[in-house]
Amino acid sequence: MTERQEQTAPDAVMTRIGQVVMLCHAGDREEARHRFLALWAEIGEDGDPLHRCTLAHYMADAQDDPCDELAWDLRALTAAEELAHDRPARHEDALAVRALYPTLHLNLAADYVRLARADAARTHLRQARRAADALGEDSYSDGVRAAISRLESRLGEGGSGDGRWSPPRQRP
Repeated sequence: MTERQEQTAPDAVMTRIGQVVMLCHAGDREEARHRFLALWAEIGEDGDPLHRCTLAHYMADAQDDPCDELAWDLRALTAAEELAHDRPARHEDALAVRALYPTLHLNLAADYVRLARADAARTHLRQARRAADALGEDSYSDGVRAAISRLESRLGEGGSGDGRWSPPRQRP
């Protein structure tokens, strides 16, 4: 019975991360950064990779300096890779981490664009496009695909050319 309760119990760290994300989205980025850093200190560099990936992903969005944003996005990608390759059986949703890769690489591509590093941006943009196969068929996935296409256009990339998907049509 205890094992079943542990499986269904909410993840307190993920809940706390979600609360800070809401604070950030409400506009208090400075306080969000402080709370994210406190959580990061609790989780630690060797803590649960799902927690580290999630926190770093959102911490990047709270940054004002593009170099800091890049550093946090790189931490998120590193933690996702650890989760996917080193301990996939630990989390039921480890396969869902694959669906994070398009966004993680897209964020890195955007970071590198802001830092005027077009070659690195193109590399991550191509990885985002390849990883997009893991996305579902929903509005979030459509938004990620559209963002990939917009950044490809901005960088003069031609996309994958496989014709399997395209950005959603704009509504009038």
